[in-house]
Amino acid sequence: MVERILITGGAGFVGSNLALAFKRDRPSATVIAFDNLKRRGSELALPRLRAGGVEFMHGDVRSMDDLASAGPADILIEASAEPSVHAGYGGDPNYVVHTNLFGAANCLEFARRHGSDFVFLSTSRVYSIEALRGLPMEKNASRFVLRSGVQQAGVSAAGISEGFSLGGHRSLYGTTKLAAELLIEEYRVMYGLRAVINRCGVISGPWQMGKVDQGFVVLWLARHLFGGPLSYMGFGGDGLQVRDVLHVDDLYDLIVRQLNGLDEFSGGLFNVGGGMANSLSLRELTSMSQKLSGRKIEIGRIAETRDADIPFYVSDCQAVTSMTGWKQQRSLDQVLEDVWRWLVDERAQLEPILSQ
Repeated sequence: MVERILITGGAGFVGSNLALAFKRDRPSATVIAFDNLKRRGSELALPRLRAGGVEFMHGDVRSMDDLASAGPADILIEASAEPSVHAGYGGDPNYVVHTNLFGAANCLEFARRHGSDFVFLSTSRVYSIEALRGLPMEKNASRFVLRSGVQQAGVSAAGISEGFSLGGHRSLYGTTKLAAELLIEEYRVMYGLRAVINRCGVISGPWQMGKVDQGFVVLWLARHLFGGPLSYMGFGGDGLQVRDVLHVDDLYDLIVRQLNGLDEFSGGLFNVGGGMANSLSLRELTSMSQKLSGRKIEIGRIAETRDADIPFYVSDCQAVTSMTGWKQQRSLDQVLEDVWRWLVDERAQLEPILSQ
């Protein structure tokens, strides 16, 4: 029997990379990339998917009928989302709520009906904005740093663990993802669904269509190559805010481990990211972008902090490493070098999208 793998959000950055990797490593499997092609640039994935032997299906997770048309699947990887933490602020919340929560519910029901194993890509933004802003921090010349000897649940020199505060607000994006996590646990216990949840930090790599609100590593490098405005936004406009970065290929390696040991790992909920070794501030990213490009561009400053912005988040991955043996293998330098090489090689089709 031919294995069938359904990846929702399969024409997005993460979904398309996962789909192609699964087809490469499991050539006899039928891999289906399911996507509504809403995000600009997602159409560029279609020739890559076709060349890699991945089937594309145009559909929307908000529609159970669309999902049903994909047919049964042995594995469902839920990588669809409205990915912006700023979604809904000052506007209509309908798309983010219906896609991230109701879409996830539809995917769970699909998995229940077909007995599919389930991998859910959640987010580090489930954690409280207020609690993250309240972290005891200091400044150095290039970044915010956690104060040494911090005594707080879920916080250590390794970063933020799964024990960090979930109390308080977290954005509609974070809330819909957290609510979906709760649904997954109910389906797991009530229906015997084998499922694992990965709370991902920043993921990057080739074929990410970076924007101000999602994909900042690609955005920064693209603007240094193609031109276009950049600004340090929030927290005084100094560019000191810090995130960790995970190569999308490292995420794939983890998911393969989890699927191969799902009897053991089902029910697991893990922080997944690049960790402290792969962390950087915007100011540090500027320096690295200048080194790669040989170009220095003007960086604007916007002191005002937006409602959902946070000054510091680094994934503490000790739990997932202890449970699965997985560790990120690709350095921050490799992430940036892979993105830069892709931008240069695909300049003709990327410049119109990433220079605006």
